[in-house]
Amino acid sequence: MSGEDDQTRSSGEAIEDGKDGIRGAARGSAPVPLSVLDLVTVGAGHTASDAVRTAVDIARTAERRGFHRYWVAEHHSMPGVASSSPAVLLAHLAAHTERIRLGSGGVMLPNHAPLVIAEQFGTLEAMAPGRIDLGLGRAPGTDGATAAALRRTERLHEGADEFPQQLAELTRFLDDSFPDGHPYAKIHAVPGPVQATSPGGVRSTHRPPLWLLGSSGFSARLAGSLGLPFAFAHHFSAANTVPALDLYRASFRPSEVLSEPYALIGVAALAAEEEREARRQVMTGALSMVRLRTGRPGLVPGPEEAEAYRFNELERGFVDSWLGNVVHGTPDAVRQGLDDLAKRTGADELMITANAHGGAARLRSYELIADAYGLPRA
Repeated sequence: MSGEDDQTRSSGEAIEDGKDGIRGAARGSAPVPLSVLDLVTVGAGHTASDAVRTAVDIARTAERRGFHRYWVAEHHSMPGVASSSPAVLLAHLAAHTERIRLGSGGVMLPNHAPLVIAEQFGTLEAMAPGRIDLGLGRAPGTDGATAAALRRTERLHEGADEFPQQLAELTRFLDDSFPDGHPYAKIHAVPGPVQATSPGGVRSTHRPPLWLLGSSGFSARLAGSLGLPFAFAHHFSAANTVPALDLYRASFRPSEVLSEPYALIGVAALAAEEEREARRQVMTGALSMVRLRTGRPGLVPGPEEAEAYRFNELERGFVDSWLGNVVHGTPDAVRQGLDDLAKRTGADELMITANAHGGAARLRSYELIADAYGLPRA
C-alpha cells in the first residue's frame, strides 16, 4: 500500500481510493476492501452513552487499521440498538475521525421526507467533505406500529411501493435539479448546489453518493437499472445473497456514477484468540436475536446470561440457522471464512458487523481481523 492511501488533503478532505468515492482498495492480504457496519448496540449493564463511546472507538480503530468505510443503520424501538438517528451519530463520528468514509447502512427512506434527508446529508457533507455515503433502504427498520408512528400513516405498504419515486425526489434535491414548472423547482436543499449559484457562491466538488440497500431482489434490480452501488444484507438474508447479486449485475446499466457494478455485502463476523471465546461472545447476539424475533426485544445479554439460557426446540433451530451465517472463531478461521465468502459471492467489498455484548470484545475482533490480513498499524 502506498503512503498516499493514508494521507488527507490539506483542506481536510479524504483522499478517495476511487474517483467516484465508492470503490475502495483492498489492503494487506484481504481479497476485497473491508468495512464496518455498527448497530451501536447497548449491552445489559451498559448505557446508550457507553454504546456511543464504543462506536467512536470502533470508528477510530477502523480508520487506523485501514478499513474503507464505517456505516450505522437506522433502527427504532429496540432497546439494544442505539442507532435510531444515523445523521446525528455520523456528525459525532465525523468530529472524531479524519479519513474513513462514514455513512448510513441505511436510512429507511419511507420513514422520512426526502427533503429532510437531503438537508441532513448535505450538512454532513459540509462537515466531512468527500467522506459521506448515503445508503437507503425501503424497510421500516422496526415493527409495523412503530413505523406507523414514524410515518404518521397506517399505509405502510404504500410507502414501500413509492420508494422509487421517493428516491427520484431525493436525488433531485441533492442535485438541485427539479425542472422548471415542477412544484419543487424553487425549493432547495441547503447545504447544497444552490449555494454555488448564489452571488459569491463557490461550487462544492462533492455530494454524498447514493447506495441502495436490500435483502431481496427489489432493490438489487432497482440499483442495477439506475447504475448505483448496491449493499446486500447477507448477515440476515444469506439465502438470497447470490441470487440478489446476480440480479443486480444482470440489471446493471452504466451511469454517471458507475461504469460497472459495485456490490458490498454485510457480514456478521467475530474473532477471538480462542474458538470457545468467540462462540461465547456470538451467543449473546444469538439470544438477542431470539428475543427480538419472538417479540421480546431488550438489551444485548451478557455472555453468562447467554450461557445459562435454555433454548427450546424452536429457538435452538433458529439459533443454529443464524449461527451458520456468522463467521466466528480464531482470527485464522475468520479470515478463511471471509475469503471463502468473498470468492463464493464475488462481492466487491465486505462490510463486517460484530455481534457481541461488550464493546471490548467487538473492538478486539476488528483488531484481530485486521492483524489476520496484515492491515497496517497507523
